[in-house]
Amino acid sequence: MSNVIRSWGRAFLSQWHGKMLAMSLAPFLLAVGVWAVALYFWLQPLIDYVHAQFAEHNLFAPAGNLLTSLGLAFLKTVMPPLIAMLLFLPLMILTALIFIGVVAMPLIGRHVGLRHYPQLEQRKGGSLVGSAVTALGGMAVFIGLWIVTLPLYFFPPLAMVVQALLWGWLTCRVMVYDALADYASADERRHILAEHRWRLLAIGVVSGLAGALPGAIWLGGTVLSVAFFPFLAAASIWLYVLVFIFTGLWFAYYCLDALARLRAEAAIVVPAQAGNHAESLMPAQHGFPLARE
Repeated sequence: MSNVIRSWGRAFLSQWHGKMLAMSLAPFLLAVGVWAVALYFWLQPLIDYVHAQFAEHNLFAPAGNLLTSLGLAFLKTVMPPLIAMLLFLPLMILTALIFIGVVAMPLIGRHVGLRHYPQLEQRKGGSLVGSAVTALGGMAVFIGLWIVTLPLYFFPPLAMVVQALLWGWLTCRVMVYDALADYASADERRHILAEHRWRLLAIGVVSGLAGALPGAIWLGGTVLSVAFFPFLAAASIWLYVLVFIFTGLWFAYYCLDALARLRAEAAIVVPAQAGNHAESLMPAQHGFPLARE
């Protein structure tokens, strides 16, 4: 785990580099622009739809009784808006993640690679299409699991753990591909994923815990969250962008270091194998005299 900790330290220092701070602006502005339009047109219709579903299926009474038994009676008045917010939140985060992957991760990879691993050959084992397929596949699984686990938000500590695990898995899936896209071949990327799977997942889970903090803040002041939803949404997107950039740096440092070690080991093994092969082809010197012409 020393490599994980060392990569974290290097990512933390790089996070405050002027280029990295400036890099957070473009994904933030893109995400805020998209969601300003989306919330203007779709937030109130979604709240109305959720309210209608509660009324049609007589869900207010049982949901209210459940909240009262859990000591959360104050949430009864904001259930439809809160559910609408929780449906929008993962989509906002995923939008920020997509923009980070498209706009920031190529720059992060080049920043880390050229600055700290200039000797690494770029083998271009990834592509923009491959990155999009990886991200979209992970998003589809993530959204399904997010919807299934929505009831856990009535138990905030458990919800935070589940969020961390979900984000850990998704960030690991997306960030490893993007971090190695320029430098590793497809075989090298698969080898690193297999050999370092649990350490990479640990990085993702720790980053997921950081990514769960904005959601936990919302849950801590739910009534205010509903009242100031647009402002909290913008603040949350900015926090997620910063978390994702730091996560991208962490994965980039760890993955490129693992790639450098993998190639160094291969460079040692190949000459050794060549030497052994040459020795096997040499005529025996002892016991069997060389044939004379």
